[in-house]
Amino acid sequence: MFIVGLTGGIGSGKTAASDWFAAQGVTVVDADVVAREVVAIGEPALVEIAQSFGDWALLADGTLNRAALRQHVFEHPEDRKKLEQITHSRIHSAMSKQLQAAISPYVILVSPLLLESGKAGLASLCQRILVVDVPESVQRIRAGARDGQTPESIDRIIAVQIARHERVALADDIVVNDGELLHLYAQLQVIHEGYLKMSSIS
Repeated sequence: MFIVGLTGGIGSGKTAASDWFAAQGVTVVDADVVAREVVAIGEPALVEIAQSFGDWALLADGTLNRAALRQHVFEHPEDRKKLEQITHSRIHSAMSKQLQAAISPYVILVSPLLLESGKAGLASLCQRILVVDVPESVQRIRAGARDGQTPESIDRIIAVQIARHERVALADDIVVNDGELLHLYAQLQVIHEGYLKMSSIS
């Protein structure tokens, strides 16, 4: 399986890029989507989170209180490790199953922290790394407009992500998403054609 890792900082446009690939018939496995699935109602991870953190970690309807839990682990790093122990192995297992089930010529593996865990992490599964790059000023504007997050929360997210220059240095391919979507799509079209050729001879 020819796997392309897709990553970028908060507000870079990873979803816009992955949606474009999906529209071309390419299988997309998104770590954020899988992470939500493994903590859905009825899943063992959700039960374990409630047992470990308390009822405050759940909303009134029984779903995960993401905002409260995100704030909590930012303020208590030791509890971030506890949460990762509950979720990470389940996320990786679910992603592996989705990758193995893919039938497109290549697969896009999307993760905001693809490069943060080093060679032993998800990046080790990938034959190519594609980075969606934008200036930090654009990241902040988009993240604030999209999620309604405060500047402080955006700063915290940027702080745990790899630095922009390091991310770009580790990339095999880079697209710049600081303008119109049509400009992004034109860059992706060229890269897509290259991946089709690479996957056919791999």
